[in-house]
Amino acid sequence: MIKAIFFDIDGTLLGFKTHMVSPGTMTAFERLHQKGILTFISTGRPMVLIPPMPISFDGYITVNGGYCISNNNILLDNPIDHDDCRRWLEYVKRKELTTMAFTAKEMFINRIDPQTIALRDELGFKMPPISPFEELDKQTVYQFIAMQPESDDAEVLSNLRQCRMPRWHPAFSDIIPINSSKAVGIEHTLRHFGIAPDEAMAFGDGENDIEMLEFIGCGVAMGNASDFVKQKSDYVTDSADDEGILNALLKLNVI
Repeated sequence: MIKAIFFDIDGTLLGFKTHMVSPGTMTAFERLHQKGILTFISTGRPMVLIPPMPISFDGYITVNGGYCISNNNILLDNPIDHDDCRRWLEYVKRKELTTMAFTAKEMFINRIDPQTIALRDELGFKMPPISPFEELDKQTVYQFIAMQPESDDAEVLSNLRQCRMPRWHPAFSDIIPINSSKAVGIEHTLRHFGIAPDEAMAFGDGENDIEMLEFIGCGVAMGNASDFVKQKSDYVTDSADDEGILNALLKLNVI
């Protein structure tokens, strides 16, 4: 029996065409709540980047599992090691890169360039305020966004001792603590509610969703996910723009 479901945002709850929650997803959430099934967001975004939605949630796994809350209770608080933060900012400055920094409730960017404007338009988020390196270095950071090609990721990781770089977009990679993931956040959340992993589901489409799709009892890949993500899931549904969430929940007899 399913007691809890975790949802990624981009390409899952929000379609890439509309950046909105579909009518079918709203219907699905109504039925889930009627059955007493808990619903959670599981995202790489910080709280400030989670848009208002016409559906409700029982908790939030944010910044790829680094900061998790439910009903104002902090379930997990795992920021990036400060020395690694400093090393990354020095690398960004030396390479003249663009980076975003996510704190528990805010986000910042060191500069705005055409690439970040294109990314903003693609993903539908509000451009964060510009913050100089000196100010970023003072923040407690849970995740950085590395605006660079995948071919440069190995060089970055050679300089960061306590971080890893899950990538879900060709234009950038996340930088998070080595022991942080959506699966870790889900594990802490399920323990808080007394729910076993095999009593839960997760929906996702990006490579940063793979760990949660494998950890959970039933991992569902959206139709717009890559073949690699689909191979790591238990079930593949339709795309986010084609009512993938509702269709999966109906076909799997959850609602």
